[in-house]
Amino acid sequence: MIYLGSDHGGFTLKEKVKVWLKEWNLQFEDCGAVTLDPEDDYPQFAIAVAEKVAVDWEIPHPWAEQSKGILFCRSSGGVVITANKVPKVRAVAAWDEKSAGHARKHNNA
Repeated sequence: MIYLGSDHGGFTLKEKVKVWLKEWNLQFEDCGAVTLDPEDDYPQFAIAVAEKVAVDWEIPHPWAEQSKGILFCRSSGGVVITANKVPKVRAVAAWDEKSAGHARKHNNA
């Protein structure tokens, strides 16, 4: 399962990624925001994704089969800080394939 979350700053990209995940037949759950609201705030969405990932990690599986989360935000700073407050979660900012691969291999993020 891939859990997705964004505030208004990442909403448009999250909606595009949902289309790709459907095309690739990957399971996902949208944890919000469900509408573009310029007044929403990132913590509720970052916590929602992080908590779901943390619960799923309580059941041991090989890494490739474990649930993951993707948080979309303009700067990434706030969502990463917020998600990392949830035990068992390791959130990082990744901006390309190389940074994402490094985070996975060296930080178990």
